Parts: sequence; C-alpha cells; structure tokens
Amino acid sequence: MKIETIKTFGDLKKAGYEYKTVKEELRRNLLHKLMKKEPTFEGIHGYEYTVIPELERAILSKHNINLLGLRGQAKTRLARQMVSLLDEYIPIVAGSEINDDPFKPISRYAKELLAEKGDQTPIEWLHRENRFSEKLATPDVTVADIIGDVDPIKAANLKLNYADDRVIHFGMIPRANRSIFVINELPDLQARIQVALFNILQEGDIQIRGFKLRMPLDIQFVFTANPEDYTNRGSIVTPLKDRIGSQILTHYPDDIETARTITQQETEAASSEKEKIYVPELAKDILEQISFEARKSEFIDAKSGVSARLSITAFENLLSTAERRALTNGEDKTSVRLSDFMGVIPAITGKVELVYEGEQEGASEVAEQLISKAVKTQFNHYFPKIEKLQKQSDRDPYADVVAWFFEESGFELLDTLSDVEYKRQLNTIEPLNELLKKHVPDISAEDKPFFKEVVLWALTEYKKLSKYNLGDGIQFKDVYGGYISGL
Repeated sequence: MKIETIKTFGDLKKAGYEYKTVKEELRRNLLHKLMKKEPTFEGIHGYEYTVIPELERAILSKHNINLLGLRGQAKTRLARQMVSLLDEYIPIVAGSEINDDPFKPISRYAKELLAEKGDQTPIEWLHRENRFSEKLATPDVTVADIIGDVDPIKAANLKLNYADDRVIHFGMIPRANRSIFVINELPDLQARIQVALFNILQEGDIQIRGFKLRMPLDIQFVFTANPEDYTNRGSIVTPLKDRIGSQILTHYPDDIETARTITQQETEAASSEKEKIYVPELAKDILEQISFEARKSEFIDAKSGVSARLSITAFENLLSTAERRALTNGEDKTSVRLSDFMGVIPAITGKVELVYEGEQEGASEVAEQLISKAVKTQFNHYFPKIEKLQKQSDRDPYADVVAWFFEESGFELLDTLSDVEYKRQLNTIEPLNELLKKHVPDISAEDKPFFKEVVLWALTEYKKLSKYNLGDGIQFKDVYGGYISGL
C-alpha cells in the first residue's frame, strides 16, 4: 500500500485498509517477528530468558504493563523499544487532535468532518515514531494535565458556553490515542490522579468534569515503578494495580560478561573519541566488579539499587583520566593504569545511596573500598589465593615480591610518569616478572604493567604490603617498614 497515493477516505477504502487497535498491531507484528526468529528488543542484554519472554507474553495477551525494578534496569528503554512493533504508518483524519481513525472516529471534530465530506475527507499518515508519549509522574501532575479540562479561552474564542463539549482541552492521554503511553515512576503520582486512570484502563474511555462525553480511547499503557518508591514516596493504589494486566520484574546483570556488554554498548561514542587509549581486559572486568561489590556492600542501601549507569559513567571517567595524563605528558597514546581508577570516584559517589554507616565512613572512602574489593575479587581469578597463615611446607608464591619491598625503602608510582617511565618503574620489581610468567604466561606485553599493579594492590589488601596515597600518586612499602617509619 503506497501511502503517497492515499489522500482521502475514499482512497483508503479502495486500498482495502483494515482498522486495528494498537494492541492488535503490537500483537500481530510481534507474532511476525517471532515466526521469523527476529530479535524483538535489540540492545537489551541479560533479559533474554527472563524479562523479554515475559514482556512478549504480555503483548501477546494485549495487556497493559507495569515494569517493576530498581533504577538503571532499562525499564524506560524497553518501553521505548515497543514502538518498533507498531505499523510504520497509520491513517488519521487530517487535523484531528487525538489521531482519529477515519473508520472509527471518536472526536466531535472527526465525526462532523466525515459527515460533511464523506469519502473526500482528507487523510494524513502518522509515523510510528510519533506514536509514543511519555510522562514522568511527579506530585504536581494534575488530572487536567493527563486527561483534560475545560478551556475558557477556547470557549471565549468560539463563543460557546461551558456546557458545549467543544470547549474541552484534551490532556496527554487523549492526545496519545492509538499510541503507546508511558508513565514513569507511577508511585509518585498522587492517589487521586491514579484514581482518574481507573476508567481508562478498565473501560477504555475518559470522563472530563461534568460532561456526559465518553471517548473510547485506544492506548497501550506501560508503567514503570521502583520498589523503593513504595515506602519512600508513595504507592500504586490497589484498584489501579488490579487493572494492570501484567507486572514484570526487571533485574541487574547476573554476570560480569553481560555487564561489560552493556557498558561497551553505552560507551561506544566515548571509546571512539579516545581510540588511542588502550584498556586492558582486566581493567574492564574490575570496572564492572565495582558495581557488583556495591550491590552487596554493607555501606550502600540495597533497596535503592546500584544503577548500570555507574559502570557507564565510571568507564567514561576512566578513559578521561588516562587521556588527561597523556595530554599532560605530551603523549598521543597511552594505556589505562590501575591508579587511574582513582579518577572514577566521582562517578561512584553520585550513583550510590549510603546507609548511616556509609555516611559515617564518607562517600569517597566507600568508593575507594569498592575499588579495592573489586581488585581483590578479580585478582583471585588469575593468581593463587593469598593465605593469612602459610604452612611451613607450602611455598608462598608472593614471598619474593614481599622480600623485595623489605629490602627497598619504598616504591612510588606517580600519576605524572610517562608510559615509558611507568613501565620501567614496574620492571625494577624483578620478582613480579617471574610471578606473571608463572601464573599468567599468555597475557600480552601491553597488559603486563596493569597486571603488575594489580598484584601490588592485592598484596596491600591482604596486608602483605602497605599502600599510601601521595596525592599525586601511590607509594608501596613493606608492612613492617611502613609501621616503623610511622613510629
């Protein structure tokens, strides 16, 4: 059907167009995608066997949907991607405020125009990208905003009294007729406003003030809600929850690999801008591990959640930290260092809600602890576990490294070191070379400095070495030497 040739209601009839509700559209197009084994929601990772099948079942059931989950779980993205399941274009009566279908007009304007012009009624075509409306629920939202009210200016201009339905100004929901309408953070909507949605969800129509007018709207509703909001700010009233067909629980990535895929996808632009910055694979794993550590930290409010945005913004900060150092040193390319992770602290502190104990520790201190724990966790994937008490018969694989520091007065890795100097400094610790050769022999030459730094950080976490923040770098010392110099 060539829409360019269809300009009137008569042309539409000849073309054999059939009216479908928005839920029928979504269902039919989803069925086609499933039969062709095409992906239904692209760029959504970790939900392949959990959230997406549940969402597909809800669409096939023609349900209104509530996506329930903590922040940063792609709830809004899922809702926006539903647009791809709509028909590319649909016909509407030209000039209609509420996207009237010419076969089933519901507004007075469309009915009168069709009665007057019949088959000559002009038709416009609405693209699916224009069939998505979104409203963030806030306490100041009114019934007039989302449903409609009497417009005194319109009444004065048209010289009509307030009993005439032509004085009605339609709100966001009627204007989203034949579209997908998303209300984000539903519990934030005042209870009286939620009550105003009852009729729309159950009967599919709206009522405005004292008018007898009943307009059967055709809308696919998608709500998003955060469980935290149920206690902190508000709740979804029970009768409204009862009218929502499917409630789908979202979740965070279950593994590092999925989390990395999400971060890589969302930071593609930042990575392309900084293509001369090499990021070791281990650095990417440590970055994702920070979020996993945060979600189980005693200092962070688990009910608030730790958004996937933490890893995304932290990765951007990590690249920028390395880029800034390279520019300062007059280098056109560089590699990410473990010490660069100090630059991601602002991205962490802004993404976590601390409990009382966390507030006592301080946001920056908690962030540093998360980085250290992430290093410790990833270290254990590559190297033998560091035991607190070593049996006399067992050979301590880290004894030579610790002994090297016992003989040296101190070892500094300054932020201002050039890449050449940074590698040279680490190469002076000869036992580290032997350790890497034995336990991670297959790593590239580019990754070796990063792995060496990880070993040093891990040894400080297990109290085998001492680490001091110098402000412009880090100093590592033997534990006893650090204690004596402290005295």
